[in-house]
Amino acid sequence: MTKPRLISLLLLSSSLLAPAVAFAQDSTPTPTPAPAPASNAPAPVAAQTDAEPPADAEQPGDAGAQEAPAPDVSIPGGAIVVTGQRSRNIERTAPQVLSVLSSEQIARTGEGDIAGALSRVTGLSVVGNGYVYVRGLGDRYSLALLNGSPLPSPEPLKRVVPLDLFPTSIVASSLVQKSYSVNYPGEFGGGVINLTTKAIPTESFLTIGVGGGWDTETTNKLSYSYYGSKTDWTGYDNGNRSIPSSLQDYFDSNTVIDPNSDQAKELGGQLVNGRNSVVQKDDHTQPNFSASLSGGTSVEVRGATLGFIATAGYSNTTQTRDVTRQRAQGLTADEDQLYENFQSVNTDQRIVANGLLGVGLQWDDNQIRWTNVYIHDTVKHTSLAIGKRENNSQADYMEQNTAWYERQLIDTQLTGAFKVADDTTIDVRAGYANSKRDAPYEIDAEYLRTNVSTDAYGNDFVNRLGNSNQDPTTVTFSKLNENVWSAGADLAHRFAPGWTGTVGYAFQINERYNSRRSFSIYANGDATTISNLGLLRLDTLLQSGVWYLSDEGVNYNLELREPDASTAIFESKLLNHAFYGKLEGSVTDTLTFDVGVRWEYAEESTVLRPIGGTATQPTDLKNEYFLPALTVTYEIQPGMQVRLNGSKTIARPQFRELLYQPFYDPDTNRTYQGNPYLQDSKLTNAEARFEWYFARDQRLSFGAFYKYIDKPIESFLTGNESFVTSYANAPSARLMGAEAEVQKYVNLDGLGEAFSTRRLVLIGNYTFTKSEINVSADDTVRVYGAGTGTSLATDYFRDGSPMTGQSKHLANVQIGLEKIGSLSQQTLLINYASKRVVSRGLANSGQPDIYEYPGLTIDFVVRQGVKVNGKQVELKFEGRNLTGRGHYEYQKFADGKVNYNTYDVGRVFSLSAAMTF
Repeated sequence: MTKPRLISLLLLSSSLLAPAVAFAQDSTPTPTPAPAPASNAPAPVAAQTDAEPPADAEQPGDAGAQEAPAPDVSIPGGAIVVTGQRSRNIERTAPQVLSVLSSEQIARTGEGDIAGALSRVTGLSVVGNGYVYVRGLGDRYSLALLNGSPLPSPEPLKRVVPLDLFPTSIVASSLVQKSYSVNYPGEFGGGVINLTTKAIPTESFLTIGVGGGWDTETTNKLSYSYYGSKTDWTGYDNGNRSIPSSLQDYFDSNTVIDPNSDQAKELGGQLVNGRNSVVQKDDHTQPNFSASLSGGTSVEVRGATLGFIATAGYSNTTQTRDVTRQRAQGLTADEDQLYENFQSVNTDQRIVANGLLGVGLQWDDNQIRWTNVYIHDTVKHTSLAIGKRENNSQADYMEQNTAWYERQLIDTQLTGAFKVADDTTIDVRAGYANSKRDAPYEIDAEYLRTNVSTDAYGNDFVNRLGNSNQDPTTVTFSKLNENVWSAGADLAHRFAPGWTGTVGYAFQINERYNSRRSFSIYANGDATTISNLGLLRLDTLLQSGVWYLSDEGVNYNLELREPDASTAIFESKLLNHAFYGKLEGSVTDTLTFDVGVRWEYAEESTVLRPIGGTATQPTDLKNEYFLPALTVTYEIQPGMQVRLNGSKTIARPQFRELLYQPFYDPDTNRTYQGNPYLQDSKLTNAEARFEWYFARDQRLSFGAFYKYIDKPIESFLTGNESFVTSYANAPSARLMGAEAEVQKYVNLDGLGEAFSTRRLVLIGNYTFTKSEINVSADDTVRVYGAGTGTSLATDYFRDGSPMTGQSKHLANVQIGLEKIGSLSQQTLLINYASKRVVSRGLANSGQPDIYEYPGLTIDFVVRQGVKVNGKQVELKFEGRNLTGRGHYEYQKFADGKVNYNTYDVGRVFSLSAAMTF
């Protein structure tokens, strides 16, 4: 390759400067036309050291290995990234410790969303609805980017986006970087996860896919639902859930309703109807199903290449959970003394629609790319629960809940990479992202059966609307809207062979609006009248005419109250400016380094806007930091190297955690409450790693890491019944661990002709992590509402306790067979995660921590390519959770276990087919 050509390709690869993206061909070995660079030129290659073997050289163990180009990967911030050459290894040549899931590796796992695929990466675990934990640190310590740009979250309790929103169909690769470098935002605790979307193809293609699945705990079995609207199957409401104009006028009036007014009667009669509140039983729940469509093309326009790619997908899945939901009272697990003991059947129908549109233009050594992502994720939730409470141990309570949670993410990014001189490039980018969450008509109702012989209705479930130890019926409307604007530029200059300097600037602003308007319906009339009417179905009980019975002389007296009006609305904002400079160079042929410093200034604020009142004093956090990072890599011999990294980073409180406003999360069955006194956490990070790349796409590595965290934000449980989760800064914490990873391919041609083109795939990783909170007798914490606000830390945290969300042991194994040169894969996937704390018992109450135990799960995935009428078809079979591992969430007492949120999880079997034209 000539020197000008090499420089040209190197400059093209500098489009990887944050957050521009370098594009290479998909590594999937199917004949399907794969996404590729917008240029017809070969993909770019990083410069090699003299001691490095040629990119296409055969290495031991390469015999018969299939050729697979490197994946599309974006690495922000001035690094020249290896991509496109069949044997180049990004993990090896990148200046930091990172892992890359290519589209082929993602496809091998068979996962439908990127969160599931990431659970196979060393040191990563997925908790709850798609939140990825890196090395045992919670989601607050993980940074998620899309093509290098920040993303907003559609979740009220989080500022980080749940990665189960992203279908694998729109993701070309996922990069996980665990050692900090200054080109990334300073809010980098455990690591960064950077998703790269599909690139622009050079060949035209069209692929259509369909699939179906069977859940052994759900499909063709009992589930619950409600009507909603006739378009619910699409994930979009047809207008049945639209807010009436009179109710919207009330919301806009900024006044608190008079419970006995004519306005209350008018609004109360509009809240509940047969479409949104009548729970229906389905004895034959439908199977899961999905469909996808993707296509792309490119054309030459006056010496430039213009490319287009588009994808669209739809999935409809249903999961029913039979949940054991218990709450302890005091320090015993005796069922007769539990505060709450319920069995709840919850059905969630989840409908996801997504799309991606990419347009790219490339001429000479310049490139512009416009990427647009749309994700719409809806959960239709229905539940029925029956159980007992300590305050009336003889009675049975029945709870019903109907809800509609609609989440949406729109992201548009414009990036440009331009060559301004032989050794100088400038990258610019701008992005806008919006997330929404809309949950109208979330209805909770409670019925009571007294089981008392002297009660005329002792054998019936009666809704007494806030009387006789019953909760009122509630109807809640919640909305979240968050906008993120981001922009930046990077200037990179190679001023000598092997030496590159980069300076950059990044700007980001998040603005979030969150409202939760919750109405409680009470009956304050004659007890007999209330009981008589309480036998009615909920839509009949609360029909519009019933609200006017008191006007006709019937002593029923319904009241509509908004008890949480003082905490109904809050607004949050994060403004971030950052400058950084870094230098990457080679001291010798075998010793390289990446050193830099980032200056970051941020303002984070949250303000509460009470209905009918004055906004509270904002909770403001204003800080600036200098965050250094250094990585040194020493090549022991070609293919064998050692890395050392040291850095300082931070972690900020999430918006919702700064607000002293209660919020109930139905997914986790918990109520949360923030703490305005929270502060930023500061992290000191160190890491050492040995890597041996002994053959193409094969490696062995060992690493050790250490983190010291000053003022980590930890959750704790308030009260003796574990009802509310709140937050405080613990004095300090330490985290240390080790990890190992191996990837090996074994050619099986020695076993005979039947195996002449097949090989064995062996991939495994293990992570050991130990963390502990450090608390001494004289340490203090600030907790809002706790007297003066300053308390002994030992009242909230136990010295030596592990950090929340941290599993001591994480392990993944993939054992597979695949055919070289074509698509035929059979893969067994094994995953293990040891127990981890999800909520911490208050230290001074003696309440034990609440643990989640993911345990061992086994999946099996088969992918097979076949020809049908001359068209390439990919067939896929998936068997998930083959051991039937359930979800276990519990507190352990001396006399037994309290199941906080425990249920069986079904085995899921799926078939799908995708045809390429």
